[in-house]
Amino acid sequence: MSINKRLLEEKSSQELEEYIKSENKFVPEANQYAYEILKSRGRIFTDEENERFSAKEINKNNTDTTIHPNYKKAAEFLYISAFLGIGNLIWKYDTLHNGFEIFIAIIVLAFGFTLAYFTSKGIEWFKYLLLVLFGLGILGIPFIISNIKNDPVIGIINIVQTILQIWALVLLFKIPKAVDNSQPV
Repeated sequence: MSINKRLLEEKSSQELEEYIKSENKFVPEANQYAYEILKSRGRIFTDEENERFSAKEINKNNTDTTIHPNYKKAAEFLYISAFLGIGNLIWKYDTLHNGFEIFIAIIVLAFGFTLAYFTSKGIEWFKYLLLVLFGLGILGIPFIISNIKNDPVIGIINIVQTILQIWALVLLFKIPKAVDNSQPV
């Protein structure tokens, strides 16, 4: 939810005092704006109040922190790659002969979607996990080449998945080191 600071500036100081009480019903962004407005109007705050409204404390209470856009874009590419994996299974459904093979296929797909989900949450160390997994996936290049020869549709799906995963990794590693995901971008 976006708070209009201008609307809060129109309120009286007494009304804004309600926003800075420790137990209030307002969103953290509105509380922060009220604090800033009252401070600009000359209200003196105690050390405890100043500490409570520090940016670090506000972000700890605010669950809607902004994540660098590259995390979200990379996650989208990983989701598309996982969906292509579903298409791959549909195309080659006849290769699933028993319950164990179906179970493994479901686990692999669930793992792909899980990787995309955690990437979308902006967990920085996750890009290193993805890099290691991609490195292991490079060992499958001979299988991709074999798929192109035997079944071009599966081969093309595999190539597109590989490109999407490379693109996701590039986006993740382009995120500046100084970006702290607990701070808005």
